[in-house]
Amino acid sequence: MELGLVHLYWGEGKGKTTAAVGLALRALGSGCRVTLVQFLKGADTGEVPLLRALGAEIYRGKAGQKFVFQMDEAEKAATRALQNENLAAALARPADLLILDEACAAWQLDMVDKELLERAVRQRPAGQEVVLTGRVPAPWMLEAADYSTEMRCRRHPYEKGVAARRGVEF
Repeated sequence: MELGLVHLYWGEGKGKTTAAVGLALRALGSGCRVTLVQFLKGADTGEVPLLRALGAEIYRGKAGQKFVFQMDEAEKAATRALQNENLAAALARPADLLILDEACAAWQLDMVDKELLERAVRQRPAGQEVVLTGRVPAPWMLEAADYSTEMRCRRHPYEKGVAARRGVEF
């Protein structure tokens, strides 16, 4: 039986989603089935069309373009429902690699069914690799991780007023 491990890319630094997408490309290039769930991301990002063209199944979106802290209760409820629908749909598809991008934030902000998210990791099919990303992982995520890579920011252009750039930060 193939071994499926849990990867956790976390911390304040840049590169968490980039690392997950790099693993997705490697898996796709090796003939693996890849499913990506991007929690709390609705704006267009450069990796999505390419991953789709290469055969990855992608689930993403939120109710509107606001950050969670800017949402009213109805928008939060609509976003939570969409995140749950996306996760359930992704789990219904066979995947060799399941990426749960921004799972830490979805958990922390209560924007996903916590039981469903934890079950997706702890009760994954045999051989399935799972990637979790986000700034602050829940304690169970740290415990479940076979790979735990903390991204630490030492310097970032944003500190000098450089805005996020298409093709680099998104």
